[in-house]
Amino acid sequence: MTDAAPAIFVALEASALGAAIRQSSWIYMAANVGHIVSLLVFFSAVAIMDLRMAGLFASTAPDNILRGARKVAIIGFLGLLLTGSMLFTAEASHVITNKVFLLKLALIALGLINIAIFEYFTAPQLKGVPPHAVLPSAARTAGIVSLVTWVAVAICGRSIAYF
Repeated sequence: MTDAAPAIFVALEASALGAAIRQSSWIYMAANVGHIVSLLVFFSAVAIMDLRMAGLFASTAPDNILRGARKVAIIGFLGLLLTGSMLFTAEASHVITNKVFLLKLALIALGLINIAIFEYFTAPQLKGVPPHAVLPSAARTAGIVSLVTWVAVAICGRSIAYF
């Protein structure tokens, strides 16, 4: 445990759940694998949506892609939250003081803000837009920002152990 961490994170790591995750021969490993699988599910769905917003896959109506991929992205994100929480609990006092982890959290917040702005302002404009139609520039911007942000989140997540 790291003494530099706020007491709540030290307590979380020292909790029975934190100890159980660390001491189990399979829970931490399963959470780690689950996190990677959830990342693949989430990012695959997000990439399809973002690339369509950026102008690719123009032969498909944007609303059709958003409707299907959005559900898969939500499932992947929920998996990331569950498995990420387990991984965090096991090493909370160490991870919370890691600058790369803090950057990852900030990028996740940026990604979620981008989604909220897109869903509130841009997505309603895409209902009924036919294939091959030019999308609003806000859709392209949101798609590119999202793609870059979520790739950066994944890079930070894989880099935590090295900093």
